[in-house]
Amino acid sequence: MSSASGTPRIPTVDLRPWLSGDPEARARTARTVDAALRTAGFLLVTGHGVDPGLRTAIRESARGFFRLPAEVKRPYAVKVGGRGWLGPGAEANSYAEGTAAPPDLKESLSFAADEPTGDAAVDAEWFAPNTWPGEVPGLRGLVETYLRQTRSLADRLLELLAVALGEDEDFFTRHTGHPTWGFNINWYPGRDTVGEPEPGQFRIGPHTDFGTVTVLDRQAGRGGLQVFTDEGGWQDAPFDPAALTVNIGDLMARWTGGRWQSGRHRVLPPPAEPPAEELMSLVYFYECDPGTDVRGIDSHTYLRKQLDVIAVEDGTGVNP
Repeated sequence: MSSASGTPRIPTVDLRPWLSGDPEARARTARTVDAALRTAGFLLVTGHGVDPGLRTAIRESARGFFRLPAEVKRPYAVKVGGRGWLGPGAEANSYAEGTAAPPDLKESLSFAADEPTGDAAVDAEWFAPNTWPGEVPGLRGLVETYLRQTRSLADRLLELLAVALGEDEDFFTRHTGHPTWGFNINWYPGRDTVGEPEPGQFRIGPHTDFGTVTVLDRQAGRGGLQVFTDEGGWQDAPFDPAALTVNIGDLMARWTGGRWQSGRHRVLPPPAEPPAEELMSLVYFYECDPGTDVRGIDSHTYLRKQLDVIAVEDGTGVNP
């Protein structure tokens, strides 16, 4: 584990020591994660087990769709929250913070949980079928394989987060037997495609995510990801091509009673130089089982253990 260059508040965490089962390594990893999530709400993770070749193949296939003429893509168009194509002008993430802003300069292919539970009402709301563009027939198999790997990683991360709070390892994953999730392939075309950004216009406007953990595979660029911290303001997020970027969302912030903050972020406008900079991100939004009773733990277990340490260290032997 090490601090990322230029942004010491967002560490790079190698998951292999955690997965090794060594108690000291696991404790050290948990402390690093807890500290990072109390500041920026972001981590980089290596040793994650997600196939890098698969991520490359998804980008190549999705690019074939995004570069199609608008009239070919239009039958797949949906509104935000739907399963299909979000075209230019369909989304403005800044509104999630109550800030009026021009539309985000991106296109997305959006998918979500689609394995039915058998409860018709639950399935109609949360587990509808996905739409797969026929023009790129190879995309479905690639994405479904990627989603299996990413869901497995998300559960391992939730186990790590539980221990970082001082809870049992299954504190969160006991509620992910049949979870909801979303997956976006976000295409950020260059300025040569979208033109000059309007004032206050971003590839994605400032916002926080809504779920438990987000697992992001992104590319480096001048018009890339920035993260906000109270002390440092907006900073370029550190980048490691071998790492995935992980942040927590509003659901996790609530579930932890506010101990961890939802990671606020944005994606900068396409740069003037180089005007053809094109980026693509794969974004997995993990949640939990529908109907989960999410109540803030108020960091009760963590605080109890900290007080036990204080009591021993000050010689009283009892909690104050």
